[in-house]
Amino acid sequence: MAVAVRGARGGGFAAGLRSFFSYRIFVSAMFSLLFLATLSVLLTSHPPTSHHDSSLPSTGNAYMHTTYLALNSDPLKTRLDLIYKQATDYMILVNAYAAYARKLKLEISKQLKTFDDLAKNLSDLPTKPSYSSLFESRGPLDEDVIRQFEKEVKDRVKITRILIAESKENYDNQLKIQKLKDTIFAVNELLIKARKNSGLAGSIAARSVPKSLHCLAMRLMEERISHPEKYTEGKPDPEFEDPSLHHYAIFSDNVIAVSVVVNSVVKNAEDPSKHVFHVVTNRMMVAAMKVWFKMRAVGGGAHVEVKAVEDFKFLNSSYVPVLKQIESVNMQSLYSENRVENATKDVNNIKFTSPSKLSMLNYLRFYLPEMYPKLHKILFLDDDVVVQKDLTRLWKIDLDGKVNGAVETCFGSFHRFARYLNFSHPLIRERFNPKACAWAYGMNIFDLDAWRREKCTQEYNYWQNLNADLTLWRPGTLPPGLITFYSLTKSLDKSWHVLGLGYNPSISMDEINRAAVIHYNGNMKPWLDIAMNQYKNLWTKYVDSEMEFVQMCNFGL
Repeated sequence: MAVAVRGARGGGFAAGLRSFFSYRIFVSAMFSLLFLATLSVLLTSHPPTSHHDSSLPSTGNAYMHTTYLALNSDPLKTRLDLIYKQATDYMILVNAYAAYARKLKLEISKQLKTFDDLAKNLSDLPTKPSYSSLFESRGPLDEDVIRQFEKEVKDRVKITRILIAESKENYDNQLKIQKLKDTIFAVNELLIKARKNSGLAGSIAARSVPKSLHCLAMRLMEERISHPEKYTEGKPDPEFEDPSLHHYAIFSDNVIAVSVVVNSVVKNAEDPSKHVFHVVTNRMMVAAMKVWFKMRAVGGGAHVEVKAVEDFKFLNSSYVPVLKQIESVNMQSLYSENRVENATKDVNNIKFTSPSKLSMLNYLRFYLPEMYPKLHKILFLDDDVVVQKDLTRLWKIDLDGKVNGAVETCFGSFHRFARYLNFSHPLIRERFNPKACAWAYGMNIFDLDAWRREKCTQEYNYWQNLNADLTLWRPGTLPPGLITFYSLTKSLDKSWHVLGLGYNPSISMDEINRAAVIHYNGNMKPWLDIAMNQYKNLWTKYVDSEMEFVQMCNFGL
């Protein structure tokens, strides 16, 4: 039995060994068959393709295709591919520099032509008859031809490298300059837009009636209605027609502004009793204006006369052309079109859109001799001025037979007639010099006798009729003033009248302190919140802040 057991164990070991070797032979045979099958598939599925075959291997077969090319491609073809790729890369680079040159508009036409020629030579190189066989043949390649092709490609690449190395810095700088120009242009566009919006906002603020001014007018009217017995009018003072006194004309509907002008004159006058103020306002504000000067009598014995435009009966549309034009539908239409056009174009023209251009108060200055027939001289003051010195000497200035004494505003080419009048119109071009110097309204001493002698009002009416369609000048009083008093204006010393406190922040305080009259012309009026702080106190110190209605209406002084 023991023998039988050993025999069984020995037979099992031999059978296992035979089984193990049979399995290894089977696996080796299977791998051999699989390799042969794969090689057969490769040889039958991927025949050799031409160099110029544009079809690419699919994603799934990419690795197998690359492996096949590595095993079966001609080394000379690989070398040709590398040479051709180098030529193509430099051709693209040269074309890029040529495109930059065209975009930047550089004045280097010779260099630009060289770039174009190099790009063309590199792109045409494979089509040359001596090299076309390299790209068309499917058979063995000629190594000598490839060597010659490589030499020619390298020569052209060398020239390209030299030219690019010489031009690279120049092109980089030009690109930086172009980017800087683009940035400057974009910032300038934003600046123009900001200025336009600022000008428009300032114009709207300047044309608006502040709450404090409205409040003051309402309080004064309430006082007039509540106590009518206090404000009965007597006979006009004889001083109003006394030509030996110093007369002022102030035309405004702004009570607080007129009071500042009057106060500043009186406080700086050596003898206030010799000064007479003729204040003219519109029908709506005349009662408030009278109550103010009744409640706050001017000190020093100065005299104040308050009238409404309607009190001057000769000022009607049959005699005053501008009044007829203001009342006409056509004038309103032209004005509206002008306002819309200016609001969307030039920020510098926004000032022409002010409603004051349609107010008769603005044009009374052309009728002074008829408004005050017994006077010989009168000083016209705007309501946005402050008087800092005694003005008595103005009536003693010899105007040399001229009508208007004013400070000129031109220097260089600035503020000459060409700025205000349309010299493309033959009537303007034939009569006036575009380089003639303009002068300022706001403080003007007028010789009314010379005015009557020269018939200036008739001259103004004549030109105002011609400008009914606004083709000679835009709405305003300075252009017709320049025409009316052309060659009839005497230049005064600039210290009499300093302008710009309503728009120019750069006026020196020395110049302001030397001035007899300072003028807040511009949008930034001193009674508005947009006033310039460095100049505002020069105006507010003449405001009657003790007046109860000024305190109640919160002027923010």
